[in-house]
Amino acid sequence: MNTRKLVNFFFKTLLIGGLAGLITSFFVKAEDYAAILNPMNWMELLGLLIFFIGLGLVFSVVSQTGFFAYLFINRFGLGLFRSFWPTVQVLLIAFVLFDLIYFPYQATKGEVAIYWYMLMALAILVYGWIVATIKAKETNKQAFIPALFLMVVITTVEWVPGLRTEGTDYAWLMIIPLLACNTYQLLVLHRINPSKPQKQDVSKTTTKKKKA
Repeated sequence: MNTRKLVNFFFKTLLIGGLAGLITSFFVKAEDYAAILNPMNWMELLGLLIFFIGLGLVFSVVSQTGFFAYLFINRFGLGLFRSFWPTVQVLLIAFVLFDLIYFPYQATKGEVAIYWYMLMALAILVYGWIVATIKAKETNKQAFIPALFLMVVITTVEWVPGLRTEGTDYAWLMIIPLLACNTYQLLVLHRINPSKPQKQDVSKTTTKKKKA
């Protein structure tokens, strides 16, 4: 991957994060927009739009930091655990999903029904499963578990500050840009980074030409 592609990758991810943050704010913070639109206050509206776009950009940077940390963790895990690394990743996924249910439920002291947290964890798992399936189809079957690990474990770790805030508004404002950016990075990386099979094909073609 050359510098131009890397910079383009970075700014496109930023754009996705900013747009995702803005669009999410229309639903999560609808009352704030309603207060500004009636009566119309253009300066406050502009300020609110800039704020939520900026918030999405910040979460995009968090996503990119987590993504490149994941690339390092994946290589480190392969070197340390070798053939057991996929099993370790599955165990970590299960552990994180359990944490998503147990600890937030304990923090609310039973005020929020546990099935809401179960649905939240299930939604992240299902979404991650869909993205990982697409990644595996576009690359290889071995990419499924690492992709699922990114979408569940890394995204949840990135989401921790949003989970610690009071209420659910900023949790939603954070998780949507994180999922959008992580999905984009995961599904686009192999397209901008030449794979080894492609290099092998080139070498085979060159060998055939020499023989001819």
